[in-house]
Amino acid sequence: MGKVRVAGFSLSLDGYGAGLHQDLENPIGVRGLEIMRWFFETKVFQAMHGQSGGAAGVDNDFASRAFENVGAWILGRNMFGPIRGTWGDESWKGWWGDTPPYHTPVFVLTHYARAPLVMNGGTTFYFVTDGLQSALEQAREAANGKDVRIGGGVSTIRGYLRMGAIDEMHLVLSPVLLGEGEHLFGGLNLPQLGFGQVEAFPGENATHMVLKKS
Repeated sequence: MGKVRVAGFSLSLDGYGAGLHQDLENPIGVRGLEIMRWFFETKVFQAMHGQSGGAAGVDNDFASRAFENVGAWILGRNMFGPIRGTWGDESWKGWWGDTPPYHTPVFVLTHYARAPLVMNGGTTFYFVTDGLQSALEQAREAANGKDVRIGGGVSTIRGYLRMGAIDEMHLVLSPVLLGEGEHLFGGLNLPQLGFGQVEAFPGENATHMVLKKS
């Protein structure tokens, strides 16, 4: 069975994984995109968007690793979009256009039912209304022995940490102070949850840390 992991998840120096007030102009909350700048510079990011160029190096190597052996994803509702409440006319299909970067089944946690959404490039969004455990079970089955990547956001990762379901986390510490937002580890005791640091590498624009359960 594959691992359940967080990969390429960016944090500010003060521990925030997203800013406040998400909307169409601020998909990760106000100033949230600042913690993702390391990724935007990489060859991996440029290739995902059909572009050439981008920087090689440590940041790019870790970005590439984050997508290896992933058979399914789990996202929180806010990672899929800024829509709140019912889905309305269901015209919203995510931030990524017709060809999202996942290329696998993606399980979106929500309180509101919606039919599966088949996109170009192998991505299908499934909308899960019966909780974290159900989404994980469905993702494991869909992954067919590969890893399940918990894409975020913060509350989704925290939920799976509390469940004890996450085996490994690759966190990226960006040189940004947000001051407010969604804090990833507040109230959580990572050593008690079994995590220890096994890697720490300075990249060109951020520092990469890998935590694993002992």
